[in-house]
Amino acid sequence: MDDAKRIVIEGTGIPLRGNDIDTDRIVPARYLKSVVFEGLGAHAFEDDRAQLRAADKLHPFDDPRFASGQVLLVNQNFGCGSSREHAPQALLRYGKGIRAIVGESFADIFRGNCVALGIPCVTVDAAAAERLIAAVEQDPALVVRLDLQTRTVLAGGRDAPVGIDDGTRAQFIDGRWDAVAELLGARDAIFAKARSIPYFSAYGAHAER
Repeated sequence: MDDAKRIVIEGTGIPLRGNDIDTDRIVPARYLKSVVFEGLGAHAFEDDRAQLRAADKLHPFDDPRFASGQVLLVNQNFGCGSSREHAPQALLRYGKGIRAIVGESFADIFRGNCVALGIPCVTVDAAAAERLIAAVEQDPALVVRLDLQTRTVLAGGRDAPVGIDDGTRAQFIDGRWDAVAELLGARDAIFAKARSIPYFSAYGAHAER
């Protein structure tokens, strides 16, 4: 599963200031009716973007300077609120696709939903978050490099340590973050195990047919 590995992720950044940005803001509730996620990226931060446009301001997701950004830079408690998986799905499908998120802290369910899509959410301290956001605001072409092997994020010649739990880090490095792919890859072993269990063997044989 080499193509699933997430060891080094790099790209230009999108600086998004503000604490407690919840999933209602990442994707409005009216889009939760969708049972597929295609096209959802166009609606990322839709209401926030509209409010800022009405005030003659520009949201980072509307700013052409950050249109190609793939590393999202945030502050505290990003992705809080409801547990909707549509939020990380919208980020994955926005523009060129958000491939990693670096911030001060994340809501646990949001972070877990991101892991299921192959998007690492790593933490940095407040000073590093401010430095990264300010650097990308000043130079939108600046490349942000996240290295999960060394647990560092590098931008503008300065690096900072990142936090990520050992289990999740191993999943990304080994390419085991996709639980569905893991199950499909182990299909033969699963059915073989089912056949070896007396009370389950009838079901296992039926499932194979």
